[in-house]
Amino acid sequence: MSAACIFCKIIKGDIPCFKLYESAKVLAFLDIQPLSKGHALVIPKTHGEKLHDVPDDELAELLPIAKKLALAVGAVDYNILQNNGRIAHQEVDHVHVHMIPKPNETEGLTVGWPAQQTDMAKLKALLEELKPKM
Repeated sequence: MSAACIFCKIIKGDIPCFKLYESAKVLAFLDIQPLSKGHALVIPKTHGEKLHDVPDDELAELLPIAKKLALAVGAVDYNILQNNGRIAHQEVDHVHVHMIPKPNETEGLTVGWPAQQTDMAKLKALLEELKPKM
């Protein structure tokens, strides 16, 4: 745990939250600045700033709980979002997964998807570079 981390303080009970679920490895609670009704966060209890800083066994519970949250709020359309680093829009330096219901065009996540043009040669070169590292 990190003494300065707001999510670690929530886990310890020093800061209250609207707790939806808790296990030995994760905590889920409502986001206090929601993008839509039912917007919730799922966090590992182990402090880690980025995804690669948290043990795999703790990460394994994050998506199943996000799925349960989506079902619990009755979300038909929703986003599951996890950011790593400031330029990737991470605001709290503790791994967390957002479950954001998307009930209509204006509520929920409203960012675009700046896709690039397909370059098959570059994709093939990237595949050859990355595949041996997997």
